[in-house]
Amino acid sequence: MARLFGYVDVTDSGFIVAVLSIAFNPLFWNVVARWEHRTRALSRAFGSPRAACYCLGTVILMLNCVRSHCFTEAMKSQPKLEGLDCHWAYYLGLAILAVGTLFVISSFLALGFTGTFLGDYFGILMEAKVTSFPFSILDNPMYWGSTAVYLGWSLMHASPAGLLLTAVVAISYTIAMLYEGPFTEEIYRQKQKGMKNK
Repeated sequence: MARLFGYVDVTDSGFIVAVLSIAFNPLFWNVVARWEHRTRALSRAFGSPRAACYCLGTVILMLNCVRSHCFTEAMKSQPKLEGLDCHWAYYLGLAILAVGTLFVISSFLALGFTGTFLGDYFGILMEAKVTSFPFSILDNPMYWGSTAVYLGWSLMHASPAGLLLTAVVAISYTIAMLYEGPFTEEIYRQKQKGMKNK
């Protein structure tokens, strides 16, 4: 990791913007979703929890596009690592990207739009915990799949800046999981408690 810093200009404005966009996304959706859970303000503003969730999901998707653009631009503006600028690294990156994409898409298909984009914070709860693929393989496959996509993309571009930014993605998602996991579990605990009291 220390060797990567020799290839990366962390003071470059494009790199800083990429770091900020990576850190901002999970912070934004966690703050907004918790605010919605506490106040139901978005649900009232949009006329229903489902419409509000779809709106937030659309904003999250747009922010993810901005993040990916910033990530790519930061890679382009920094030098390549000669040792990674070869066929084997490119194809390894492509394989990792493909696996990551598989995890992201299969997670979305298993959860649906509202399940993916924090519907439970809007009161749109799933009947049962999803245990089918890819959740049968690992917890939080959407986050790890997305991280793998960035890792693969970085290897394909032989980019030390990309590898460092991928580490930032992994750290941001790890922090998000620490906050989201217990909060989501509490939402479903309250649901079970409410059902028992009926």
